[in-house]
Amino acid sequence: MAQLPPGIRFITLFSRDQWYRAFIFILTFLLYASFHLSRKPISIVKGELHKHCGASHEVELHSYREYAAQIQPVKKSFNVSQCGWEPFDKSNYKQLLGALDYSFLCAYAVGMYLSGIIGERLPIRYYLTFGMLASGFFTALFGLGYFYNIHNLWFYIMAQIVNGLVQTTGWPSVVTCIGNWFGKGRRGLIMGMWNSHTSVGNILGSLIAAYWVSTCWGLSFVVPGVIIAVMGIVCFLFLIEHPKDISCSCTPSSSSKASLNGAGRFRVQMPTLNAKESGKSQDPEMQHLLNDSENCTVSLNSGTAVTAESRQGTSAISFFGALRIPGVIEFSLCLLFAKLVSYTFLFWLPLYITNVEHLDAKRAGDLSTLFDVGGIFGGILAGLVSDRLEKRASTCGMMLLLAAPTLYMFSAVSKMGLEATIVMLLISGALVNGPYALITTAVSADLGTHKSLKGNARALSTVTAIIDGTGSVGAALGPLLAGLISPSGWNNVFYMLMVADACALLFLLRLIQKELRCNADYNLFKEH
Repeated sequence: MAQLPPGIRFITLFSRDQWYRAFIFILTFLLYASFHLSRKPISIVKGELHKHCGASHEVELHSYREYAAQIQPVKKSFNVSQCGWEPFDKSNYKQLLGALDYSFLCAYAVGMYLSGIIGERLPIRYYLTFGMLASGFFTALFGLGYFYNIHNLWFYIMAQIVNGLVQTTGWPSVVTCIGNWFGKGRRGLIMGMWNSHTSVGNILGSLIAAYWVSTCWGLSFVVPGVIIAVMGIVCFLFLIEHPKDISCSCTPSSSSKASLNGAGRFRVQMPTLNAKESGKSQDPEMQHLLNDSENCTVSLNSGTAVTAESRQGTSAISFFGALRIPGVIEFSLCLLFAKLVSYTFLFWLPLYITNVEHLDAKRAGDLSTLFDVGGIFGGILAGLVSDRLEKRASTCGMMLLLAAPTLYMFSAVSKMGLEATIVMLLISGALVNGPYALITTAVSADLGTHKSLKGNARALSTVTAIIDGTGSVGAALGPLLAGLISPSGWNNVFYMLMVADACALLFLLRLIQKELRCNADYNLFKEH
């Protein structure tokens, strides 16, 4: 018999269920990366919407605009102002650009609280597809303002508000989907790697937007809008919400004759064992995040036959019920300040680099991607350390404690040259995005499957939405405060970010103390 080709041997190394999990991991990664890809252009285009011009030009600009308006064709989309794109060419441009950020993020924060509740009651595939198609349309709509020569501030603000609302469909949907497919074993590491889609999306969004920003900034929005819309079609065609939809089942571990199947809702039962005996010992890698029932069984002989004598916890959890889960409020408030810092960098970093390093919008956008590269390593590191220590709050606390002085160093060192800026961007990205990534993924999954829920499988989306929605309040405040504070000096913006990091750490102190006390009690028990 001929030897199998290497590629086929590689395929046969993994089971059907493992291939499906890998597919869902990659697909949801790409889907949410496209969301962040579509959010990034505004930060890149800011340097083009307002260009720095000398004060001596102010008098002649008014007469120039009047003359240009007479000779310029109505359909022509080139801007007549030497200081940028009207209405962002005024002296209060930072406040106007901050209003664009605030419009999107405030709508996102409000919509997130509703999105999780709505998402629990609708099929994820349809809900997510609608959100991605709508996000693509409103992202492209902002860019169409360039081609149709639109200079009305409210046009851009309304596009941002509606885009912020429809983008809330993304996060609760993908977290719930990935939670359906992956187990509790090494959750921090797996979700840390998966959550790098945020940084990957930011990097791709920066590179795409920067490619056209200096020549045709409208395409910096239209192209990402088309990409997320196409990914929405891919979502509709290929997303599998739950393993049970394709009759996936886990292979029983060697230490137990029974384990949870791929759906995480039905117990695989050997003919000689009852369901209660079969669930005593389970491989952590086979335990899935969502466990609806303790009494449902699947016969191995029938393959997919399901009996649902008692479906416990199938009703969706209420908003206030989710708030009562221990740790939800503390982590939500911590994320509020952590996300404030992260999104201030997301929306204002390219403009800061332009001002400090005196680079053009394209080069500043390319350089800002290093912050997200650091964020990828920070998210993975946070997940790995929290898995090893089994202390989510303490891991976040350590990184927040290091982030505050790092931000101060960044504000000082970035003025010393390009090389120093590159190093500090990587370090700051890791420390700022590490806690943010850990809380929005592994911590949300932990709390969404807390033992107090008694197996309710429909809590994860609501818990995720509450935590990320509260964090989005900070995401809305950060760029707004940066726009208001930056005219007094960039150093004051960094002081504001350091205070925010300190507040985030403050809200975790009780949980950190609890983790340390439990660890001390465990060590004392081992000694005796």
